[in-house]
Amino acid sequence: MQRVEAEIARLIQEIDYDEVTHLFGMLSGGKRLRAKLILKIAGEHKDAPLLAAVVELIHAASLLHDDVIDDAMTRRGVTSVNATEGSKTAVMLGDILYSKGFTELVAFDKDVAQTIAASVTALSKGEMMDVKMAEEFNSDEGKYLDMLYLKTATLIEAAAKASALLVGKDADKHALYGRNLGLSFQIIDDILDITSDEATLGKPAMNDFVEGKCTLAYIYLYHHLNEDEKQKLLSLHAKKISQEETLWIQEKMQEYKTVEQSFLLAKELSKEAQNAMSDDIELVAILETMIKRNY
Repeated sequence: MQRVEAEIARLIQEIDYDEVTHLFGMLSGGKRLRAKLILKIAGEHKDAPLLAAVVELIHAASLLHDDVIDDAMTRRGVTSVNATEGSKTAVMLGDILYSKGFTELVAFDKDVAQTIAASVTALSKGEMMDVKMAEEFNSDEGKYLDMLYLKTATLIEAAAKASALLVGKDADKHALYGRNLGLSFQIIDDILDITSDEATLGKPAMNDFVEGKCTLAYIYLYHHLNEDEKQKLLSLHAKKISQEETLWIQEKMQEYKTVEQSFLLAKELSKEAQNAMSDDIELVAILETMIKRNY
């Protein structure tokens, strides 16, 4: 990962603007999941660290824009750029990171570059779908999973596929692995939003629902409730809810085991990815670590 961090630092330095260097330094690096995945699959290739750095810049840009859209004040427990510097600055920084990423991407083989580029289009489409879906309660599991794939999983899928292409491995199997890793990873994150406390999350618990997002546990809950209870759940959607109302939702989720139902889907997706990569111990280990996060 030191090679990837060095490439990221070089790319930021090449932008040649102290303000960008300063602002980028404010961002939390996060888990670097996509970069680690690229190194696991194509670590022996001389251009793998650069590809990983490009994907991480693109991911950082998407998060900057995401924070503006969500009016998020924190990101990974750190104050967001839009909170301290304003939304205009956050959007422009995101644009710069996207542009620099694409500038470097064109030097790669066409299939590798096209794989990453197409995923960014899908990612942006998913973000727009997410915003639109937050306007009203969504009870459609399929619609939610489609959005989740585009917004979250597609870049992980592309990272796995592109790195496989880079070294001549089976691109389709690696794409399936990346897709399911991304979906199951986000489903677990959705669960943690419900089950973890604010100190752990770096944001209030059940914040997704307050922001208008209906993750799987809420969708499953809706279909278990009677008509009066459904109306109560709908009335609480996208609003700041009281402790009593929060407790009611949590108790109903426990009664119908909707968190466990969400976790079961994440496990199924993870298992399918493990089967695709059964001969790669390190990739299987990534899945096992991800699925074991406490909820």
